[in-house]
Amino acid sequence: MPEHVLMSEIEIITDGGRRRRWTAAEKLRTVEETLEDGASIPVVARRNGVAPDLLYRWRRLMLEGGSVAVSEDDEVTSNKVVRQMEERIRELERQLGRKTMEVEILREALDKSRSKKPTWLARSPRPDDFR
Repeated sequence: MPEHVLMSEIEIITDGGRRRRWTAAEKLRTVEETLEDGASIPVVARRNGVAPDLLYRWRRLMLEGGSVAVSEDDEVTSNKVVRQMEERIRELERQLGRKTMEVEILREALDKSRSKKPTWLARSPRPDDFR
């Protein structure tokens, strides 16, 4: 092969390796493009200079949690998981209430038992006691 053909196939990458930061508006606009009829995520990603995997992630976040999730780049907790957590919290609050009542009942019982029983102090016999 001629040398000039080989040179045309070389791609020079000048990127310093830093990641590009996308604003929330850019993310939302790009994700909205994928929601249009007939839009292909790889094509939209290429057109906007975004990796397709990243665009899939933004789209999933937006569909699960709306624009807030996309702008903050946070994971979204599903409604099912939230309901399970809320039920667990309610159960733990019931258990805490039950234990609090048990402690109060035991404390009252201990106070009553202390007031009814005379306290006998053990003491050493004095020499005068044996006469």
